[in-house]
Amino acid sequence: MATAMFGERVQRLADAKLVRGEGRYIDDIPLEGALHVAFVRSPFARAKILSIDCDAAREMDGVAAVYTCDDLGRLDLEMPLLIPHPSLTEPRTQRPLAKGEVFHVGQTVAMVVAVDRYTAEDAIRMVDVDYEPLEVELDLEAAIQDDAPRVHADVANNVAAQFVQTVGDPDDAFARAEHITKIKVQVDRSTAAPLECRAIAARWDDITGELMVWDGTQAPISVRGGLASILGLDEDKVRVTAPDVGGGFGQKVLLFYPDELLVPFAAMQLGRPVKYIEDRNENFIGSSQERTQIHELELAATKDGEVLGLRDSFLHDTGAFIPYGIAIAQVASTSIAGPYRVPNIWVEFKAVYTPTVLVTPYRGCGRPQACFAIERAMDKLADELGLDRFEVRRRNLIRDEDFPYRRDGLVFADGLPLEHDSGQYGKALDMVLEHIGVDAFAAEQEAARAEGRYIGLGLGFYVEGTGLGPYEGSHIRIHPITGKVYVNTGLTCQGQGHETVFAQITADQLGVAVGDVIVVEGDTGVFDWGVATFASRAAVVSGNAIHKTALKVREQVLEAAANMLEAAKEDIVLEDGKAFVNGVPDMAVTLAEVATASNPLRYAFNEAAKTSTQFAPAFNHDGPALGEGDAPGLEATDYYSPPHATWAYGVHAAIIEVDPGLCSVKFKRYICV
Repeated sequence: MATAMFGERVQRLADAKLVRGEGRYIDDIPLEGALHVAFVRSPFARAKILSIDCDAAREMDGVAAVYTCDDLGRLDLEMPLLIPHPSLTEPRTQRPLAKGEVFHVGQTVAMVVAVDRYTAEDAIRMVDVDYEPLEVELDLEAAIQDDAPRVHADVANNVAAQFVQTVGDPDDAFARAEHITKIKVQVDRSTAAPLECRAIAARWDDITGELMVWDGTQAPISVRGGLASILGLDEDKVRVTAPDVGGGFGQKVLLFYPDELLVPFAAMQLGRPVKYIEDRNENFIGSSQERTQIHELELAATKDGEVLGLRDSFLHDTGAFIPYGIAIAQVASTSIAGPYRVPNIWVEFKAVYTPTVLVTPYRGCGRPQACFAIERAMDKLADELGLDRFEVRRRNLIRDEDFPYRRDGLVFADGLPLEHDSGQYGKALDMVLEHIGVDAFAAEQEAARAEGRYIGLGLGFYVEGTGLGPYEGSHIRIHPITGKVYVNTGLTCQGQGHETVFAQITADQLGVAVGDVIVVEGDTGVFDWGVATFASRAAVVSGNAIHKTALKVREQVLEAAANMLEAAKEDIVLEDGKAFVNGVPDMAVTLAEVATASNPLRYAFNEAAKTSTQFAPAFNHDGPALGEGDAPGLEATDYYSPPHATWAYGVHAAIIEVDPGLCSVKFKRYICV
């Protein structure tokens, strides 16, 4: 085999068109006669809807339709609870359009469909909604009190779920502790703010009964399945494709946003293409957010800084709805011990409703909050014991010989017992300390203080469960005319560069250039089965599926080429888009010729077909042209299901300078391993 491409530094395949401005995003898709959508959104965090008057909007020129919940028929429902859990005793999900009351600023109340966005925006201002504002409580700790205003009237203390997990005997650990460190930390709300806000377009064919949807989603296959179910269509009549998508970060994986149901619904109702392009303000008040948690964490330790046990009780803000169940809080609770050997753990969380935008998993999905809490606690433990912060970490890190390291009693987000599969945590810590210059830092800090400057060194160690299942798949085919290799996968890319990695994996097995591999992602018309892009799973799950598929196609190529060249299969080499006999490079056939010869019906309408007739048949057997179990062409499909999460890890260290007068911060050095 030629030099392996996987892991090599190569130019990313998608970058050239994107930097030239030739990307094709949803708003770039030409849809003749398309109608445009705008939404009436709630200006209140909580309110009753007393009435909605749409008459003036409906009478405006250019307005095709105005919808409230009363106009939706079967779509006037609570949207799916995607991940149920026994501890989630009070699940609530949003409706496409509010019914009777609103639960956060920005919730969709009515939808206007018009000839252009300008008309639609004008029309939403003509929709008269009479609200009765209700009392609200935004503070997370106050929201769980008995007298707090309820987000959902029938949910006491605003608690959607409460969950406890235990490892070992934490009570005994705290009874034996020589020192107990306590800390309270809070992480606040954030939003993904992708460069391209969310977008969706749909076209209905009344003759064929087919629905075409373009969705800037991270989960097109799941969107197709959900749309088919809710709209009452056969799945093979719904095609969802995610074209170029300008960032996702988890915000674009929710099923469903109101527009993802309502735009296809309107296209079916009105018989014309319908498009919705979210603006930045709508993205801030209507699309999902993440992060808010309050942790009260305790560490039980010896006087030498060895951690014996951990207790953590935290509140998780889920916003007004909880479509993903306890996923975020569960990841935080199972990540709370970080990279450390903590034999005894007690962790409890409450998922709390607040009258705010709903919360769904973002990049990290609860792990950043847990990382912040445990790293702050480790710093405080070291300070209280008068020990070096980095040495305390080193004493407690999971050692190389401890892997795989299980935390029996903790169940991760994949539903499996938590198991750190591999790592060299101590080496990573040593590397980052060496590169940041920790040995020289004390003198550097002292010299800066003498000059009236303040510099500090901070470090954070993280572990992250990635590569979650349940599975991904791929289909690979070698084109019989061009010899190009086509890789189809249900995964989608929002700028991560998946297509380059997938092409490298394929190129290694089939002996072709990376540029000769065409990766097609996120189109249910070319690949039917898959999950989504989330949890840093593309390389692990889809990458393995593509590797398995490429191995199958490789075997087909080797067998066919061996028959054509009348050589032993083990003597065939795949390199530079050709198959040749080892040591005899002139005895060669191109992959295009092999692919053509692998189809018993090969009219000589191209050079590959003409050339392939000069060789022995690709199939070496008596009887029919296709033997039992054979298939024409060179193609295969396969899937990969990971046995458990893959635990990534890293260490970040920074030296910064703070101006005490201006309160400005300047980075002096930043190292990540």
